Order: sequence, then C-alpha cells, then structure tokens
Amino acid sequence: MSLKSERRGIHVDQSELLCKKGCGYYGNPAWHGFCSKCWREEYHKARQKQIQEDWELAERLQREEEEAFASSQSSQGAQSLTFSKFEEKKTNEKTRKVTTVKKFFSASSRVGSKKEIQEAKAPSPSINRQTSIETDRVSKEFIEFLKTFHKTGQEIYKQTKLFLEAMHYKRDLSIEEQSECTQDFYQNVAERMQTRGKVSPERVEKIMDQIEKYIMTRLYKYVFCPETTDDEKKDLAIQKRIRALHWVTPQMLCVPVNEEIPEVSDMVVKAITDIIEMDSKRVPRDKLACITKCSKHIFNAIKITKNEPASADDFLPTLIYIVLKGNPPRLQSNIQYITRFCNPSRLMTGEDGYYFTNLCCAVAFIEKLDAQSLNLSQEDFDRYMSGQTSPRKQESENWSPDACLGVKQMYKNLDLLSQLNERQERIMNEAKKLEKDLIDWTDGIAKKVQDIVEKCPLEIKPPNQSLAAIDSENVENDKLPPPLQPQVYAG
Repeated sequence: MSLKSERRGIHVDQSELLCKKGCGYYGNPAWHGFCSKCWREEYHKARQKQIQEDWELAERLQREEEEAFASSQSSQGAQSLTFSKFEEKKTNEKTRKVTTVKKFFSASSRVGSKKEIQEAKAPSPSINRQTSIETDRVSKEFIEFLKTFHKTGQEIYKQTKLFLEAMHYKRDLSIEEQSECTQDFYQNVAERMQTRGKVSPERVEKIMDQIEKYIMTRLYKYVFCPETTDDEKKDLAIQKRIRALHWVTPQMLCVPVNEEIPEVSDMVVKAITDIIEMDSKRVPRDKLACITKCSKHIFNAIKITKNEPASADDFLPTLIYIVLKGNPPRLQSNIQYITRFCNPSRLMTGEDGYYFTNLCCAVAFIEKLDAQSLNLSQEDFDRYMSGQTSPRKQESENWSPDACLGVKQMYKNLDLLSQLNERQERIMNEAKKLEKDLIDWTDGIAKKVQDIVEKCPLEIKPPNQSLAAIDSENVENDKLPPPLQPQVYAG
C-alpha cells in the first residue's frame, strides 16, 4: 500500500499543546487551554470576585432595610421598641447567612480544617459499608505501603480518612466543586510532606500515586459520569460521530502506518486494545497509563513503517485513526474523569500529560472533522457521511509485489460485495418500478371496463320459444293428408 507524504489538514503546533498563559506546562481543552495550576488560579479569582459581588449586594440590601426602618421608626410609636428588636434579630440572621455562604467558598472550607474534622467524626454509611474485593485489596495495599513511613504514614492515613469522610457530606455539591476539593487535598498533602515531613520529591510522587489510587477507588462510583452532568450525552454524541466516520481511510488522514507489515498490524491492534481498556480502570493514573501504552505502540508502528523515529506530526493523525478505528466506550466521561480527579502534576508535565493532551486534541479534531480536513469535496464528504457510497478501495495494480495475499483477497472481496450491493439496489429499484407499473396497468384496465359498462349497459332478454312448439296451435291437424311413406325404387 502506497503511503503519501503530503500533509493534509492535520497539523498541531507543539506550542498549542502548552498552557496559553505561557507557564510552560501542558494545557487542556477542559480548562480552556490553561494548565491545572493556572486554571485553579483563574477559577479562584473568578470565584472570589463572585463572592465579593454577592457580599456587596448583601450589604447594600441591608443598608436599604436599615434606612427604611429608620424612616418608619418615628411613626411606630409604642411599637418601636418591639419592632426594633424584631428588625435586629432579622438583620443578625441575614448577616449570619451571608457569613456562612462566604465561609463556604473561602479557603477555610478546604479539607483538613477544624470544622470539617469535627463533622468527619460522625460515622459515614459510605465508609462503613461492605467494600468490594478490589476496594478491600487496595486498602490493604495502601496500609502496607504507609507502614514504611512510620509517623508520616500514620498522619497521611489519618488525613486521607478524614478527606473521604468529608467527601461523603459533599456529594450534593456539583462535580466541579468536588473536583476542587480533591485537587486542594492533593496540593495540601504534597506541600505538608515537603515542608513538615522533609520528604524527597521522588517519594512524594510515589506517595501521591498511592493516595490517588486509594481515594479514587472508593469514590469512583460516585464521581465517574455522575447524573448531574452531561457526560453521558457527550459520550453518545462522540460515539455516533465516530460511527458516522467509519469510512475514513488512513490515506485520507495521511497516516504513516503500513498495516500490511505484520509487526505494524500487531502494534495497531495493541494500541486499539489499550485505548479501549482505559474504560475498565478506576484510578485516573491507570487510565493515563493505558493512554501512554497506546501512544507508545503508535510510535513503534510509525518507526517500523518509516524506518526512522516518529515525529509529533506523524503521531497525531495516527492517534486520530486509532480512535476512529477503536471507538473507545465512554470516551468523554473518561477524559473528564481524568481531568477532574487526576493528580495535576501528571497532567501538567511528563509523557503522560503530553499523550493525554494529544488525545484531547484528537477528540476535538474528530468532533470538527470536515471535507477540507480530509482533502475531499463537500459533495463527496456528504455522500460518505450519509452512507450513499463509500470511498473506492485500492486497485489491484497498485499493490506492491510483496503485499500480503490475505489483505489483497480481503479488498477484492470488499469490492465484490460493494458491486453486489449496488446490483441488488438496482434490482430492488427495478422491481419496485415494475410493481408500480403493474398496479397502474390493472387500475387502468379496470377503469376502462367500468367506463364501457356504464356507456353500454348489458340487457338480458328472456329466452325465445322453442321450435318444437311451432305447430302446437294448429287446430286443423286432422285435415292434413297422411305423411308420405318411403317407396323402394326397383330399377
């Protein structure tokens, strides 16, 4: 199979993958092009601005009520004292509510505060419920892992348990707010280990991986694709979109992969398997690992095909092709889950962050794929999308001499099936036309017969008298001569 080197419509500058604020970390479409750190800063600024506006509005309303009360105080007379106490109680109640709302959004509401620790002491049905086999196994592994850190491990386990208890009381919050609490917890624990525990960055990373595995295994069923979001709707939309693009060929995307080579074909199958397997994992880090393995298989397939290291411009079109060919289940839900609850340091730097950012770009490209991106006319693109026709398969004379016989036979069979399908469609159309003609002819004949019957109606006359009764009325039969007798002539 010949490979074209022309790049057609699929190119992403590596600078576009980085945070648009210029910090050097990888950005993410879910964070509007920011990295995790910059997005949190922007989110906090917007939230603090909203809190300030709400506070100013509450103060203004309170002043208006006080002015209205002062103007009406002189006319109240004896009821002034009683109404004053009532108004004071009302003002205090309103101030208390506003202060509560402000504290709820302030930094003091983060996990680990005294208020949350007191609330967390209450027994949680979710924590005390009978855990699954996987949850129980992860819990044992987490405890065994923390035993090697002695006092620091005990403190980490205590904070982790408090966080899970606190998350039980926050299930009514939006998924974005739960994500914010989780990201705050990651940041607080990491900073505490580095400042107080004097733990090295390498060990901090290992500990954070175990913490993420422990808490997300327990929270997975509550925070993955929750009903309060439109994640499921997005999953169905992207699945339907990928199914509609089943006709896209590697040549249209300019994919530098030759699947006729057995090693390359195996790499493609492994890449598809890895991207599909992502949905079976619970921990964001494990889902990222599936994306990373898929990406490495893609790079190996390109390297074997081209006999040289793969470039970033080769990687993205091939990743798009793998996603189109695999159609991973719940793709958008998995991307959102990783974005919301993965340790942010993994998404900001390293190969995991790079491959995940490229996957987000691939999904965005598929959602906006058009005729120009595939170097097709709009007419052909619309016909392919509607299923009226499919792209022509490769002709036999274009095959290389060492091409796989099985692949050649497969394409030959596909061409034959396509021809049979077209022939069947023609026969069905002609049969329907013949049926319509027969119905029209029958109706026409019936109409003509009806017209003739109406024009010349059929009259049925009584039968004529029989010939045997001609002489029945002759009354003079006795006067007739006798009948002649036959005579024999002798001659």
